[in-house]
Amino acid sequence: MPRRTATMLASTLVLIALLCAGVLITVPYAEMSPGPTVNTLGDSGGEPVLQISGHKTYPTTGHLNMTTVRVTGADYRMNLVEAVYGWLAHDSVVVPHDTLYPDGKTDEQSNQENAEEFSQSQESAKVAALNELAIPVKSWVIVSSVVKGSPAEGKLHAGDAIKAVDGTTVTKPADVAALVTKHKPGQNVVFTVVPAKQAEVAKKAGTAPEGGEKLTITTEKATDGDRAIVGIQAGTDHAFPFSVDIKLADVGGPSAGLMFSLGIVDKLTPQDLTGGKFVAGTGTIDDSGKVGPIGGIEMKLIGARQAGARYFLTPNDNCAAAAADIPSGLTLVKVDTIHDARQSLDKIRTGDTAGLPNCSAK
Repeated sequence: MPRRTATMLASTLVLIALLCAGVLITVPYAEMSPGPTVNTLGDSGGEPVLQISGHKTYPTTGHLNMTTVRVTGADYRMNLVEAVYGWLAHDSVVVPHDTLYPDGKTDEQSNQENAEEFSQSQESAKVAALNELAIPVKSWVIVSSVVKGSPAEGKLHAGDAIKAVDGTTVTKPADVAALVTKHKPGQNVVFTVVPAKQAEVAKKAGTAPEGGEKLTITTEKATDGDRAIVGIQAGTDHAFPFSVDIKLADVGGPSAGLMFSLGIVDKLTPQDLTGGKFVAGTGTIDDSGKVGPIGGIEMKLIGARQAGARYFLTPNDNCAAAAADIPSGLTLVKVDTIHDARQSLDKIRTGDTAGLPNCSAK
């Protein structure tokens, strides 16, 4: 066999061997890539994303798209070839597996957590939107969760409305911890609560739970300090003056909050927010309308531009990373609150884009 042919054959065999090894060798990485975007003013799966009844709504135009990131599953292990391809591709990011799935979370655990965060983000989006429009929303403190084996187990339940602790009325979740930690471990604390089923009836009627029964719980010492605890996580529930439903399947996490809230505002106000423009964005939102940062901003920018967006509402804390690699034709708009976002949409609608608060790389 001629030397040149033998060399080529040997090189081919080595390459095949390397490729086979690359496919068989798994690496501790996961991949992020642009996911689908959905217009919160439009339909998904054949029905409107935002469904409002019991209050006058108005026609909308344009786009207020929420954006997503597609990630490999918690139980999936990339091989070396996939990781190298992901590192070289412009429209994907390869990150350490533990960055996306800390503490060894499984797909089931991750999906459950994302579903809970998505549900909470919808609730906060509704509250933020109605607060922005000065529409009253009734709120109260609830038991979000009870730690297994804690003093509260069997006495307090998720969904119970907490009216008072030791006779002191509570108006926000932090009040509960502050009042419990006034005690020493082993001392009794008295909760005034409305059972979850009764609280849910009040919520459906559009009112806050009234009354309450007293329960005495003996505190214990926290595992990470000397403070007294009873083993609950407090949260907030709301009663809305009319029905606002968000219908969107196969999406998780809290990052669509801002765009949901803006979509609700748009449908409840005569003035068209976008003026027919294509605006996308991302960001968590709390009840007060504060916009928070999210993960995967680079992938969301790519997905938004591929869908046709010209403007992207960007949380302030994500601005530096976003501005480092802006897709051509996309303008980044910095936002801190839902009110900021509305003001920027006014500028986009009227064409006064020179006054937009743009993101810049640090």
